[in-house]
Amino acid sequence: MTSIPTFGVEEEFLLVDERGRLSDRGPDIVEAADRPEGEVQRELARSQVELATSVCHDAGELLDQLTRFRARLAAEAGGKRLRLVATGTPVLTEDRPPEITPTPRYRRMGEHFGMLARTGTTCGCHVHVRIPDRGTGVRASNHVRPWLPVLLALTANSPFDSGDDTRYSSWRHVLWSRWPSAGPPPLFASLDEYESRVAAMLESGAMLDRGMLYWDIRLSDKQPTLEFRISDVAASAREATTLAVLARALVVTALSELDHPPPPIPGEVLRANLWRAARDGLDGAVPHPATGRLTPVPSLLGQLVDHVRGPLTDAGDLDFVTGSLAWISEHGNGAQRQRRTYDRTGSLTGVVDLLSLH
Repeated sequence: MTSIPTFGVEEEFLLVDERGRLSDRGPDIVEAADRPEGEVQRELARSQVELATSVCHDAGELLDQLTRFRARLAAEAGGKRLRLVATGTPVLTEDRPPEITPTPRYRRMGEHFGMLARTGTTCGCHVHVRIPDRGTGVRASNHVRPWLPVLLALTANSPFDSGDDTRYSSWRHVLWSRWPSAGPPPLFASLDEYESRVAAMLESGAMLDRGMLYWDIRLSDKQPTLEFRISDVAASAREATTLAVLARALVVTALSELDHPPPPIPGEVLRANLWRAARDGLDGAVPHPATGRLTPVPSLLGQLVDHVRGPLTDAGDLDFVTGSLAWISEHGNGAQRQRRTYDRTGSLTGVVDLLSLH
């Protein structure tokens, strides 16, 4: 593996009709939009569509793919008088829960988990960063996990759900945390311990297969990557790229720190910190990864950049990240822009318009 690992992104979107209500035609969009470059996939709910980039080497390549893939999916949806919406939760009230996509795996999930699988439709952004091997990936996860609340606060993009202001910045995170296999990953002494935890959850029925391991960071079973699953789907391709670049830099920094013990943050404390980040988002404060003292998120973002400055500089990503963070500071992250749009228009349909891809 080179010193600057490759990476890629998966994004989940909601599919809505002209009124902004969820549409069950996600499988139609997947079939129509399938192309050799990248990948378009079905999701648990028929009202969702997922895109996955190919392996990327730098921020420019990733941003280009995300921009083009989003435009392609938006065009396919528009041709069917539908829209793709980049938000973590449905904005408008729905008459009934969305239908589950009728594949054998998703049907089994629906039967096994009941209303948990049928309520709380959410859309996230997943970043894959290449790792040398699975054992090293587990050790890197131990070092990266304290920064998860900062990443969540930065990318929060789901303040509204089913017609209500939830008073959270990332309501998606709260809903997703209901799954028994979700949440922050534990500290692991070894890959064997990681695998024993996974086996125990499979045995309990909390997971039906390894694909249902929903930790906020996990080893990918399909690719040689460490997968970040902490974030809401980003409102823009640039914000998704910013997340991916920061995630990659965190992994590279972690790989350089493996001779030192990771911060010993207990799982229940990290879960509490993530709850606070989900509630307050970019406007709030979360405990510092090293000291535990409440620190404003904008200040922590500056310290995060300093923490990973070496890998950002080596990859040529520093100017991109600092420019993106400056833009977010001026214009707000997804959750802030959603609320400002609602305050300005007095309409949740205006929020849907803001989030619709073009």
